[in-house]
Amino acid sequence: MASMNIRSGDTVEITVGGVENRGKRGKVTVADPKAGKVVVENLNLVTKHRKPRNAQEQGGKIPQPRAIDVSNVMLVCPKCGKTTRVAHVLGDNGKYLRSCKKCGAVIDAKAEKKQTKAAAKTAKKPAKKTTK
Repeated sequence: MASMNIRSGDTVEITVGGVENRGKRGKVTVADPKAGKVVVENLNLVTKHRKPRNAQEQGGKIPQPRAIDVSNVMLVCPKCGKTTRVAHVLGDNGKYLRSCKKCGAVIDAKAEKKQTKAAAKTAKKPAKKTTK
């Protein structure tokens, strides 16, 4: 898979799986586009048994988050709070931004702010004076 509509930092809802995970929401900590998987914090936990390596270290069962296929999660819109598919809207500087299909809000708020700042900066620049 070349690209994904879900990035790290997004809030997602798990759509499939066991009763303990389905319908729960969490923040994406790792997004791997090559593998097509995401890791959601505190969800899809598996137990890893760890052996103590020396006398000072303590062993035991350690819960760790396991990667989920990107097709098994859905993006949650930060504006309307509903799960949504992602639409792509053309921004001011010619780059595409992710947006919500349900309410139309732009999901890439940081990228949008960056674009408007850059556009305002270029518009405010005065013409260079040439003196001879």
